[in-house]
Amino acid sequence: MSKTFSKWYDFFMSPLEKGTFKTIRKNLIQRAEGSVLEIGSGTGINFPYYKSVTKVTAIEPSQFMIEKSIKRKAISSVQIEVQKGSAEMLPYPDNSFDTVVVTLALCTIPDPKLALKEMARVCKPGGKILLFEHVKMSSPFLGTLQDWLTPFWKKICDGCCLNRDTVQLVIANDMKIIRKTSFFNGLFVELEIRK
Repeated sequence: MSKTFSKWYDFFMSPLEKGTFKTIRKNLIQRAEGSVLEIGSGTGINFPYYKSVTKVTAIEPSQFMIEKSIKRKAISSVQIEVQKGSAEMLPYPDNSFDTVVVTLALCTIPDPKLALKEMARVCKPGGKILLFEHVKMSSPFLGTLQDWLTPFWKKICDGCCLNRDTVQLVIANDMKIIRKTSFFNGLFVELEIRK
């Protein structure tokens, strides 16, 4: 991830983060329990919302993003450890975490199928995976527009795929969705998956 993208990420996201996204993130993170793994923690935007978990291990591939997350990590009310790494090759044993959290990060992971398999591998039996992502819209016109924009968007937003069909990827990986909520006419989706 580029230093420039990391530098401006919070600025460009702030209008959304002050409104609906803040509410979505808070509600999602409140459902996290026990030992948590956060995938693609970015600038640490979720860190202040963790309250009743034992520990958060955050993994992020960009050193620039990790550096930007230090302030939010410092004010968190729970212990947070941030490590540089890849979602496709998680450095943790099977069944290590009670909850896995991914927010607006799966869209940038080069191999999302492998990343989802890794998330399921490290999540304990009976644990949960909590996702908040933008997805390919079901409207034929808007979905086609996302397909058309994605190559350009990936270049300016460090690999972000506007047209990733996250729900279908989850289903194809034999993961059980127990809760699904859509926002902004289906552009964003929140999923709770049980292992």
